[in-house]
Parts: sequence; structure tokens; C-alpha cells
Amino acid sequence: MLRLEKRPQPSRVFAYLTPVLAVIITMIAGGMLFAALGKNPVEAIRTIFWDPLFGEFAFYYRPQLLVKGGPLILIAIGLSLGFRAGIWNIGAEGQYIVGALCGAAVALAFYPLEAWYIFPLMIVAGALGGMLWAMVPALLKVKFGTNEILVSLMLVYVAENLLAAMALGRMKNPEGHGFPGSRNLKDYPSAFNDEIITGSGMHWGVLTAFLAVIFAYVLLNRHMLGFSIRLTGEAPRAARFSGVNPTRIILFCLGISGLMAGLAGMFEVSGPSGQVSIDFNVGYGFTAIIVAFLGRLHPVGILLAGLLMALTYIGGEIAQGNLGLPSAAIQLFQGMLLFFLLAVDLLTNYRIRFVRREAA
Repeated sequence: MLRLEKRPQPSRVFAYLTPVLAVIITMIAGGMLFAALGKNPVEAIRTIFWDPLFGEFAFYYRPQLLVKGGPLILIAIGLSLGFRAGIWNIGAEGQYIVGALCGAAVALAFYPLEAWYIFPLMIVAGALGGMLWAMVPALLKVKFGTNEILVSLMLVYVAENLLAAMALGRMKNPEGHGFPGSRNLKDYPSAFNDEIITGSGMHWGVLTAFLAVIFAYVLLNRHMLGFSIRLTGEAPRAARFSGVNPTRIILFCLGISGLMAGLAGMFEVSGPSGQVSIDFNVGYGFTAIIVAFLGRLHPVGILLAGLLMALTYIGGEIAQGNLGLPSAAIQLFQGMLLFFLLAVDLLTNYRIRFVRREAA
């Protein structure tokens, strides 16, 4: 029979091998899911992972990897800092929405003025909006000891209702013939997050995501604050004895994660999405949690995991169109990735032993 035996120390091999194993197992389990739905599992997996990169229309889909991956990477980098310190911000989706609303509000307030400073003001507003929304669970935790998981998650639903109210009310396009949604910012050059290099998918949000990866790497490996964050997560008692201020860590981690989520929302509403609408949020804030853990909370790992998750988004859309797979099946396939990642991660701290039944 099988028995789990705790390792003397965590396995570094499995720490790096776990994401690869999780992806492989997800492909196998996903293939079984697609077969149960009456689809060819090999064709479905090939469509999701191969066609966006090397298929007939790959020239169109490759730039979309950056468009889809940018917000995932940016949000996941912010979340990973808190996760490393044992601070669990599950409400990045709400911070993403509020950042988008604040950025769009600046653009619509200046419309139709053409000025160079409008887009920078939108960036500041989006960052502050996301950060202030994250400060609610941060301050409640610091002052009253509330659970940041519950508070941040509940605030997502508040943000979603705020989004609906804005799309149907104050931000509604007066020239939209009664349809919900704001003006399309793609038609407002001063507020449009256009591609930096035409046809590449690289817009300012993607560039900011890459800069966030560099920032997080330097912070965690070259700065005392990063050391305090890692120490707080790995050895809380040692952190307290070494003089680490827990209040400072909580406020910083939740604030920076909210700031990055707000930036992601602002860049999305001013670029790929283009407008405030009821269905603006597509779950990037929740998917970024998978990206953070798939990347092992390491900045470079998150960069690669974000691109992989973006690949499943694009491949999933292709599979829905070409193979008739339901969107719920694609979402379940993405969720499997986190489930198997957590399951296989057990092997980092435990080894499997084969023992005889008599000995057991």
C-alpha cells in the first residue's frame, strides 16, 4: 500500500517540477473531459495549446498572447507579494474593476479635450482606485483583526454592482441610443491605450507588466523590504523577533496588489476592452491567483505562467468556435490546473512510500 512520508526538508526538484507535472496531468484529465463531451480529446488539446502558436492563423493569435497575458501577469505579481507574506488578497477582481472605473472616469470627464496629460492622469487614477479599494480589507485587518480573505472577496460583489450602476447610469454613453455602456475610448485618442508597436499586441499595460516582473524580482532579492516579506511568510515568529512591523507589511502588500490590479483594469478599459460595460470583468482577478501559484510566486515563473494561461484563453476561444466546446468546459479546464497544482505540490514536502500491508 501507499504511505505519505514527510521529507526532512522540501524537495527543490519537485518545487520546480510540480508546475510541469500539473500541466501534463491537466492535459490528460482535460482530454477525458472533452471525450466525455463527445469531442476528440487529442484535437481539443492540440487546438488549445498548438493552434494559437503554430496554426494557420497563428500570425493573428500570437499578439493576443500579450494582450491576454499582460493583465494576468500584472495582477499576479501584486498578489504574489502578499501570498509570500501570508496575506491573502482574494479580491483582485474588485480592485481591477474599480481601477478601470477610476481611469475611465478621468477620460470621460475630459472628453472631448485632446491633451497629452489625460492618459497619464488615467494611469494615476486607476492605480489609486485599485489601491484604495484594497486598503479597505487592509485597514480592517490592521485595526480590527478581520479576515482579509472574506472582506476582499465580498468587496468584489460590491465592485460588480458599482460597475453595473456606472454602465447603466453616470458613465452611460449619451449618444449610445439607450444601450448600456460608456463611450468607446478607442475613439478618443487622448485616452486610448494603443499598441506601442503596431501588430505586436504590446501596449502600455503589457510593458507595465514586464516592468512589474523586474520590480518584484529586485524587491524580493535585493531589498530589505522584500526580505521582510519573505521572512514573514516563511517564519512569522522569527520575523516578529527580528523587528519586522506586521502592520507595515500588511498595508504594503495589500496596497501594492490593489495598485497593480487597478492598473490592469485601467489599461484594459482604455485598450482591448475600450469601454465600461456590464460584462467588462472577465475573471482576470481570479485567474491571476492560478497564475501566481503556477509560477511558484516567483516573478519569472509568473511571467511564464501568465503567458501559458493566456494561451488557454485564446486556445479555448478557438476550441469553442471550431469544435463547439462550451465555455464552461474551458473554465473547468483552467480550474483543473490549480487543483492539480495543489495536489502535486504535496510531493514537495512528502514522499510516497510503498509498504507491505503487514508492516503498515
